[in-house]
Amino acid sequence: MGLNVYNTLTRKKEPFHPIEEGKVRMYVCGPTVYNYIHIGNARPAVVFDTVRRYFEYQGYKVNYVSNFTDVDDRLINASKARHQSVPEIAEQFIKAYKEDTGALNVKPATVHPRATETMPEIIAFIHKLVESGFAYESNGDVYFRTRKFKEYGKLSHQSIDDLKAGARIQIGEDKEDPLDFALWKAAKPGEIKWASPWGDGRPGWHIECSAMVEKYLGNTIDIHAGGTDLTFPHHENEIAQSESLHHQTMAHYWLHNGHIQINHEKMSKSIGNVILVHDLIKKFDPQVVRFFILTVQYRHPINFSDELLNDAVQAFGRLKTAHYNLSHRLNGSESAAANETIIEKYRNPFIEAMNDDFNTANAIAVLFDAARDANIALQNEASTIEQLQAYLQVLTELPAVLGLTLEDATGSIVDRDVEALIQKREEARKNRAFDVADAIRDQLKDAGIILEDTPQGVRWKRGAV
Repeated sequence: MGLNVYNTLTRKKEPFHPIEEGKVRMYVCGPTVYNYIHIGNARPAVVFDTVRRYFEYQGYKVNYVSNFTDVDDRLINASKARHQSVPEIAEQFIKAYKEDTGALNVKPATVHPRATETMPEIIAFIHKLVESGFAYESNGDVYFRTRKFKEYGKLSHQSIDDLKAGARIQIGEDKEDPLDFALWKAAKPGEIKWASPWGDGRPGWHIECSAMVEKYLGNTIDIHAGGTDLTFPHHENEIAQSESLHHQTMAHYWLHNGHIQINHEKMSKSIGNVILVHDLIKKFDPQVVRFFILTVQYRHPINFSDELLNDAVQAFGRLKTAHYNLSHRLNGSESAAANETIIEKYRNPFIEAMNDDFNTANAIAVLFDAARDANIALQNEASTIEQLQAYLQVLTELPAVLGLTLEDATGSIVDRDVEALIQKREEARKNRAFDVADAIRDQLKDAGIILEDTPQGVRWKRGAV
């Protein structure tokens, strides 16, 4: 079975066929850089980085573009509140974004364009829409004539009449139709601005992505992706702008990831339950956070809580311990070709899961199957080096497709660390700090270390997890 992806545009799974054989042109909407990113921003970053990795695993060359919105109302408001310039704030949080997503093992995009660096292309794009009659100037603002694009609503599956019922003209707007949306906004006193044929101002949010897609990927691309909250109006408006100008399909496949809830509630500033990645990765291993995000298929909503993330710590630790135990057993062994039959036993269902609309949840289930069978093989004296080498390759190759690494020592304790923790536990018991001693025992247990208290002292061994 080849790769099938769920297309928001058609509301069904479709076989993936690239525009150009062996290549994928992919655009993912990035953050507005006025603050640290939250866990909701992290999900599309992780999810679509994994999609990109899977394409590359399958031999595709991926041109992956993800933008930074570095000028908009939120940045301007932050500028006023913090008494810093918009570029200063944007630079600070672009750096923070790269650090936080880098910790989550998200690869840098092929290009990370910024709105402020794409201004000539944005203005030229708007100018062409005005010339073609799809847009008009009004008191220094420029609006898109929504009704002129006859397919408006096709992505979000809404009718123009339904949309009209909820449309309003805000104070200060002078539009022909409440449904029209801004392409260019006239500058207010003291605001950051650029010169344009319609006067000083700045671009609307939607137009920047259309201009960037055109500049870096062309008029038609393979995949356009982002959070489900962007389906309307952002992606709907992108389609209207781009397809009105180019008279061809903007993207063949539209992919949208589901929401993240916090303890079964919508994440919201008003509720006060927004979790910043910057803070989260101080409490939890970033690899565990990435693993947790991928335990649910990307289109489905995912519930977040410390309890669930602690469960993920334990689960991820089992995978890492299995990998460590294999590495430990094979250390010093003569090199041998891995058993291909064993590798294919897990590689094939892993690929089958990923080919089903990037179902990382089922792909991870395959990893646990491999870890379980590896532990059984480790306990079987008849297991050959070729068999153990195959399990090690499976638990190295397949997690890497998901952007996960099991090789480091975090969560898989090396011998000297075990000895040090046992000594610390003994000291805690002598000092009657039994809560500390129990916590150390639990930590070792989670890493697959079994303690045995004997009259001769504490003995330990690595067990199956």
